[in-house]
Amino acid sequence: MAGNGNIKQKKIPMRMCLGCGEMKPKKELVRVVKPPEGEISLDLTGKKSGRGAYICRSVECFAKARKAHRFEKAFSCAISDELYDEMERELADE
Repeated sequence: MAGNGNIKQKKIPMRMCLGCGEMKPKKELVRVVKPPEGEISLDLTGKKSGRGAYICRSVECFAKARKAHRFEKAFSCAISDELYDEMERELADE
């Protein structure tokens, strides 16, 4: 099929922010990950293994997702205030 002139476009992976609910390119979002061992954390590299959920790189979206308990729903577990505060500080420092 050479020579038909079609250039294949690379598909951009999209993910939904748990805070604002908008679909955005995966690279623009921060991944929150829960590895099989348990401890939930921000995955700023996007390379950690485990269940992931995404938020915009803003403290506002993080706060919205926290208030609506969207991380608990995504990971099916309770999350302590200390862990939330630590992730929020890490996001603010980024």
